Amino acid sequence: MKNLMLLILVVPLLSSLDNANLANITKAISDGNADALGQYFDQTVEVAVLDKEDVYNKSQAVGVVRKFFSENKPSSFSQVHKGASPNNDSQYCIGNLVAGGKTFRVYIYMKVSGGQYLIQELRFDKE
Repeated sequence: MKNLMLLILVVPLLSSLDNANLANITKAISDGNADALGQYFDQTVEVAVLDKEDVYNKSQAVGVVRKFFSENKPSSFSQVHKGASPNNDSQYCIGNLVAGGKTFRVYIYMKVSGGQYLIQELRFDKE
């Protein structure tokens, strides 16, 4: 019974954290703000920009994203789809980024780490 009550209290909290994090993440992408986006990176993050993909520590990942944004100035980002795992320990978002006159498909995968959703994987693929 205690576990059920805890679950009833925690799941809505995680959901509201997700919505706040996702709103901040999408704003950072739309603004081309790598530092703001980096606040939501886990200690290591898989980042893929076009066909270059690697696992980076948090500060390296911010640098990779900063370089991408400097070469492709974002003008808009729109969410296309988002979802969650059945037990709500991971979330994903797929969106379209218009940047530098091109359109990119953006994939964001987040997982609960340290009590909040943090980005584990971020991909920018050419549409």
